[in-house]
Amino acid sequence: MASTPDLVIRGGTIADGKGGDLYEADVAMSGGRITEVGKVSGNGREEIDAKGKLVTPGFVDVHTHYDGQVTWSHDITPSSQNGVTTAIMGNCGVGFAPCRPSDHVRLIQLMEGVEDIPEPVLSAGIPWAWESFPDYMEWLSKRSFDMDIGAQLPHAALRVYVMGERGARRDPSTPEDNKTMAALAGDAVRAGALGFSTSRTLNHRTSTGDYTPTLKAGEDELTAIAGAMHGVGRSVFQFVLDLSTINEDLPMMLRVAENTRIPVSFSITQNDKAPQRWRQTLDIIGDASKRGLSITAQIAARPVGLMLGLELSRNPFQTHPSYKAIAHLPLAERLKRLREPEVRAAILSEHATATDDPLFFRPNYDKMYLLGNPPDYEQPPENTLGAQARRQGQQPEALAYDAMLTDEGRGMLYVPFLNYADGNLDATREMLRDPNSVPGLSDGGAHCGIICDASFPTYLLTHWTRDRTRGEKLSIPFVVAAQSRKTALSVGLYDRGVIAPGFKADVNVIDYDRLHLHPPKVHYDLPVGGRRLLQQVDGYDATIVSGVVTQRGGNATGARPGKLVRGAQGTKPEFGVAAS
Repeated sequence: MASTPDLVIRGGTIADGKGGDLYEADVAMSGGRITEVGKVSGNGREEIDAKGKLVTPGFVDVHTHYDGQVTWSHDITPSSQNGVTTAIMGNCGVGFAPCRPSDHVRLIQLMEGVEDIPEPVLSAGIPWAWESFPDYMEWLSKRSFDMDIGAQLPHAALRVYVMGERGARRDPSTPEDNKTMAALAGDAVRAGALGFSTSRTLNHRTSTGDYTPTLKAGEDELTAIAGAMHGVGRSVFQFVLDLSTINEDLPMMLRVAENTRIPVSFSITQNDKAPQRWRQTLDIIGDASKRGLSITAQIAARPVGLMLGLELSRNPFQTHPSYKAIAHLPLAERLKRLREPEVRAAILSEHATATDDPLFFRPNYDKMYLLGNPPDYEQPPENTLGAQARRQGQQPEALAYDAMLTDEGRGMLYVPFLNYADGNLDATREMLRDPNSVPGLSDGGAHCGIICDASFPTYLLTHWTRDRTRGEKLSIPFVVAAQSRKTALSVGLYDRGVIAPGFKADVNVIDYDRLHLHPPKVHYDLPVGGRRLLQQVDGYDATIVSGVVTQRGGNATGARPGKLVRGAQGTKPEFGVAAS
């Protein structure tokens, strides 16, 4: 007699992660695995009525920065509220292991500067109960979460650990340095690292303004590390490049991949300064793939956009002298002053000045929008504050000023600075459809006061398959496969991302018609009352991790079946992912 399933999802519309047509079926699971898909005859110990609902694999987010949050919280929000059941952290070369006690402040300053996670939050939240990367993994393995997490070895931490001050100031490594870093990288894979990450962008700086330690690391250093890791076990080499040096750095990274055979993954976006460069880069990746290299491009689901406001990390008037004079005041007091006619007039009469802050620039009001409710990330050029001001015969600065004062000083402005050079998302659609790309760059856990993109997985479903009006959409099967199976394959997690017997029981039950993102709001729920931007989401009836319901109707159940994933899982399948 067949055993009783732990959980049965009844009558849902299945997007199984393989990219094929939707179909109606039941899904049974037991012992953390899917056991049956079809007509399940017996009752489960628990049942979910999914008639009329979309049933998908749990989403696998390959680009997050939860390295600190996993040490102080068991709930990996906001990703776990957006259908994500596995999140990969340790991207962009930043993280907290390995680390000597004398370098705690240095790595916190780097994470604060690169990922906008406030220093007081990190200093209060991180327990520093480790030094080596294997120690960090062992400590994390004893914790439970509302999703699975995977870790990569961050290059900046490794370089500083081995080279000390020389590594921090970006000195060239010696052969002995390379040998030591390679040995530690091999140990990291043995401890369960899914990969290694590094950064070569000028935008990645510490909170004190120093460039990231990895900026100019030599090819010999990268080859030694990548070769050691891939020689031990399946791992991926993730990197971030700078547009100004991509012509030199991308060929070098491909040589590292060719010489070590390690799979590589890196971010591609459309940049206003070179709006067609993404096509050339994808062509290069395509050629490399034909040569047998495993190359994956990570693509943002929408514009990467700055959120500006009085309660946030940046605003258009932050360099104006009259604003700087009151910037230190609490929000309520600052709002009161900003409403005074003479203060308003003074600030609007002044001009923004240049800074060395890579995320602040002279405001371009022809690239600035009001996001709206529901938030609209693909607005036409006539919606910009500049266009509105010209129609109304006003200063665009005045419109921005007044918008930020709404909602008791919590009004926000939106500045898309990547993936929006054409004023639409047609280029993003092409990037997402490329056979060598996966959705990425959500940056969950990071950019607490300036970017709010951890909702990418939900946006992929709402905008791209249902709501888009300014161009072609994508199909539900394609989007689900892209952010579940395809992302899982890219980091060696072959045991998940598909609704089929034998696969990990990570599943979403979604009220597709009701799936909806709210505008970003500031919450003060990090350690020591730290601030972060979050978006409420409606429409996830249930999220299931290892066969256990972790989210129900938008609320956490308190169950935490998620664990640290140690290393590649399962065996590579024969089937791929269909495109549409």
